[in-house]
Amino acid sequence: MILKANKGRKKTVVREGILEAAYPNLFIVKINNEYDSPRKVSYTYSDVLTGTVEVTVCSQSEPEEKIS
Repeated sequence: MILKANKGRKKTVVREGILEAAYPNLFIVKINNEYDSPRKVSYTYSDVLTGTVEVTVCSQSEPEEKIS
């Protein structure tokens, strides 16, 4: 999945990761960065609904599907 997150003050971060867990109020994504140390970030579903985070689901066999 590809995450595009608005960090405020015209700062936008684009990250690629794997959905690790989904809970009733939030979801956790495992991200591998350039230093080869895995990092976990969590976002709430309200972040997706308000447009703070844009989620694009990717798979090898199907084209990308944007969810937001």
